[in-house]
Amino acid sequence: MKEKTKEIGARIKELRELSNITIEEMADHLGVPKETYEKYETGEEDIPASILFEVAHKLGVDMGLLLTGEEARMHIFTVTRKGKGVKVERRKQYKYESLAEKFIHKKAEPFIVTVEPREDKPEMNSHPGQEFNYILEGSIRFYIHDNEIILNEGDSIFFDSSYPHAMEALHGKRARFLAIIM
Repeated sequence: MKEKTKEIGARIKELRELSNITIEEMADHLGVPKETYEKYETGEEDIPASILFEVAHKLGVDMGLLLTGEEARMHIFTVTRKGKGVKVERRKQYKYESLAEKFIHKKAEPFIVTVEPREDKPEMNSHPGQEFNYILEGSIRFYIHDNEIILNEGDSIFFDSSYPHAMEALHGKRARFLAIIM
């Protein structure tokens, strides 16, 4: 997976340079320290999916290009078969499966997210925009802005993702949810 992280970082760097955007401008846009952003481009640090979404938006490209190196071409519809979405393991606590990487000019990024049970509290993250999560399997504790909310299969939450948030699987079992980042 480290090689994939380096490939994504190299694509981002090339596109950023072609767009005449400085490292400082991109880091400022993402709300991350310059040093962290530089580690994204070198592949030294995993890039959260929400940050990839914002990078793609700033560069004016589809996120699929960052993930696969291939231009999205579908503009009427795209089909992603069960288990065949591009796997994105950007953070240790979550595994993402992109569900529409081939569709061009998306207004949102849909993912299936898997959260494995863990002992420690998950790391909080934030990103511009909004997010919708629908629990497909298991139960999660959702943390946002000094709140803890238990969500079970069939429950959903829509939230302002600029507030720090995190999810953790409960009852020692993995949880899966549909996440749509806008």
